[in-house]
Amino acid sequence: MAQAVLAVGTALVTASGCVWYVPALVDLRAGADRPDSRRLAAAACLTGWGTAGLVTVLLSVVGTWWPVAGTVAAGAVATAGLRVRALVRRRDERREVARQWAALSPDPPRHGRADDSARYVFAALLGSALAVAAVAAAVAVSPATGGIDWLVAAAPVAVAGLMLVLAATHARTTRRGPATGRTRHPG
Repeated sequence: MAQAVLAVGTALVTASGCVWYVPALVDLRAGADRPDSRRLAAAACLTGWGTAGLVTVLLSVVGTWWPVAGTVAAGAVATAGLRVRALVRRRDERREVARQWAALSPDPPRHGRADDSARYVFAALLGSALAVAAVAAAVAVSPATGGIDWLVAAAPVAVAGLMLVLAATHARTTRRGPATGRTRHPG
C-alpha cells in the first residue's frame, strides 16, 4: 500500500515537472543553436526527471525497495555528473567570450548583471538588520523585561534603519564610475 501511495505521488510530481523538462527537451532538440553548456544542463534535467518517471513505474511494479533505491542512486549520480559538466563548460564558454572581447577592445561591454558583490553586501546588511531587530523585539516582549520597554523596542528599529542606510549607501557607491562620479551604463 505504501508503495502505491508513493507511486501516485511520484507520478503527480513528475507530471507537474513539465515546466522544467519540456523546455529542456526543446533545448536539446535545438541542437547547435544552443551552447554546449545549456544542452548539457538540459540533459541533466531530462535525466533527473526521467529517473523520477522510472521510479514511478518501479514503485508500481516491483515489490521490493532495492531496485527503486538503485535507480534513484544511479539517476542522481548521472544527473549530478551532467550538471557539473554543464557548469564547467559554462565557465569555459564565459572565459572564451571574455578572451574574444578582450581581443576586440580594452573595455568589453557589460551584459547581464553588474558586479554581484553589491547585492551580497546589501543582502548581508539587510539580513543582519532583520536578525538584530528580531532578537531585540523578542527581548522586548519577553516576560523577564516586564512587558515592552520603549527603549528596548526602539533599539531594533534604529539598528535596522542604520543597516538599511549603510546597505543603500554601499549599493549606490558601487554603481558609480571609477573617479568621475558618473554612473556606469551596461553597454
